[in-house]
Amino acid sequence: MTRFLLSAVACLLAVPAVAQERIESHCRALADNMRVPFVHRARFSDPLPDDTVRISYISHAAFLIQTSGGLTAVTDYTGDVGGADLVPDVVTMNNAHISHFTWSPDPDIPNVLEGWAEATGVERDHNLDLGEMLVRNVHTDIRSNGGGGVTTDGNSVFIFEAAGLCIGHLGHLHHIPDDGQYAEIGRLDVVMAAVDGGVSLDTQSMIEVMGRFRARMVIPMHWFGRFTLDRFLAGMGEGGYDVVDAGIREITVSMDSLPSRPTVMLLQPGPLE
Repeated sequence: MTRFLLSAVACLLAVPAVAQERIESHCRALADNMRVPFVHRARFSDPLPDDTVRISYISHAAFLIQTSGGLTAVTDYTGDVGGADLVPDVVTMNNAHISHFTWSPDPDIPNVLEGWAEATGVERDHNLDLGEMLVRNVHTDIRSNGGGGVTTDGNSVFIFEAAGLCIGHLGHLHHIPDDGQYAEIGRLDVVMAAVDGGVSLDTQSMIEVMGRFRARMVIPMHWFGRFTLDRFLAGMGEGGYDVVDAGIREITVSMDSLPSRPTVMLLQPGPLE
């Protein structure tokens, strides 16, 4: 039995990231309000059903996003995903703090997407089409370290389009997006939001941003303790969101399994093993 499980995991991790047809998403169009079954649990090593995406919370602002065809992406990649023998197809990084990037990513990673502008002020715009997954970014500004200045285009909201879903990772968001940025990001189905309450965006402003995105699922990240996390959860609950804390680290989601009501899904971080 143990040998079978190890073989299954090895096969999953060894699946080549071949180009596959991507189900078109509706990032830039309004979605119908579906009444469908809720998301179900999964483990990082489980095979994925067709037309689904798995999201695993690794740590801080790092998530593993997997497609049924074997593509893998890690957000705000720091070089450490735990004990798993995994070389992602894509990593995204933001450099507001060292806990959101690394200067020395694994050279075997084929696509390393930096979310900040170059020193010359030239934007780093990404629109990476891998067939089954498309990864793009929208720049936002960040506060300069140690003062009241602003670093233009110092952060990126990364959007992952796969299995018909629009999955947004807000990175180290420091301000409410303007109308142009909201339009570029588009309608999100799932959004990872920093809820530290001030190191990135203050709690009330982040709740306002969530209301504007109207995502069916919100996954909190970048929380340093229960105080700011619970404050965010309480505010979202007062705003009409269901709050689910099932004590899980990974979820598998599809267009057909999105919650019918806007929901905050609390995942517990843990290294991939």
